[in-house]
Amino acid sequence: MKPGDNLPSSDMREQNAMDGYARNDQYNPEKIRRIAEHYRGVLKDIGEDPDREGLVKTPERVAKALQYLTHGYDLDPSGILKSAMFTEEYQQMVIVRDIEVYSMCEHHMLPFFGKAHVAYIPKGRIVGLSKVPRVVDAFARRLQVQERLTVQIRDCIQETLDPAGVAVVIEAQHMCMIMRGIQKQHSIASTSAFTGEFNKDVTRGEFLRLIASRN
Repeated sequence: MKPGDNLPSSDMREQNAMDGYARNDQYNPEKIRRIAEHYRGVLKDIGEDPDREGLVKTPERVAKALQYLTHGYDLDPSGILKSAMFTEEYQQMVIVRDIEVYSMCEHHMLPFFGKAHVAYIPKGRIVGLSKVPRVVDAFARRLQVQERLTVQIRDCIQETLDPAGVAVVIEAQHMCMIMRGIQKQHSIASTSAFTGEFNKDVTRGEFLRLIASRN
């Protein structure tokens, strides 16, 4: 899926003019048709009847859901940050904590979900706070592994803002572990990635204490 592939749909558009960023949810009819046809075959292969009442529209619904769940391929995370960068001499840690993460494991195409905690130390430039969750979402709404997702968020912020350091921690539950395979219901995977000042024990320790605090 490449930028510009999607066709406009008047009833699938959401814009947020308040923070200068517009998000469009658009479905490409031809892609929906092709994906839906594949899912009709899947339904048949698992022993279902895709023509029965409850399943007649399921292939199209799944196709639209899949296109939405992977719409991050059409987003430019760096561009999201650049749309709201400001010159500011603030040089202390900025943390956006408890960002909801919803993604799809590329190994089984099952969801994983949890929270991301992102921090950076400005070096002359700050970014609108709402942009940090948008960057997380832009990378999460793709087929992913948690490890790569963590590093991509870190690198995007580091390369775009050039701060003194970036820290990213993600804690997530994976349906491929909960619903199948080992079936461990309460297991949580934690990943982290750091640059610059956050590679120092004192700074990293402060960040980890702050995101662990729930007061």
